Amino acid sequence: MSLPVRETDDVAMVEALALADEAARSGDVPVGAVVTALDGTILGRGRNLRERDRDPLAHAEIVALRDAASVLGSWNLEQSTLVVTLEPCIMCAGAILQARVGRVVFGAWDEKAGGAGSMHDLLRDRRLPHRAEVVGGLRADEAAAQLRAFFEARRRP
Repeated sequence: MSLPVRETDDVAMVEALALADEAARSGDVPVGAVVTALDGTILGRGRNLRERDRDPLAHAEIVALRDAASVLGSWNLEQSTLVVTLEPCIMCAGAILQARVGRVVFGAWDEKAGGAGSMHDLLRDRRLPHRAEVVGGLRADEAAAQLRAFFEARRRP
């Protein structure tokens, strides 16, 4: 991690990991997300709901951003942090930029589809009108273990 992690980030990541567990128990890929205010207050929560809702857009990040926008009564989340267990994909990175999220903290890196530094780096692309501060790797081992366990269980006969 190149940028500092705040104590509130770790608290939010614990919540995001719990949301990821809920997603896995309902048959969705275990990804959880939390949007926090500058003081760490949780504004929105989300977990993958693609399978449950049969919605290709129901990624944890999108669900959490919608929840936070509803709580704040505004789409503009510039003064917030999104904490998510897996590096956002390019769809979610686009939504993060559209919501003007100021900071993104994630757990596990996604070498196959990541949009925040591994495959692509949309969140810090200088060609775009908004950029977010990005901190990757917070509790990465725990987040990766959730994902590994989920996919290993699906491969078993």
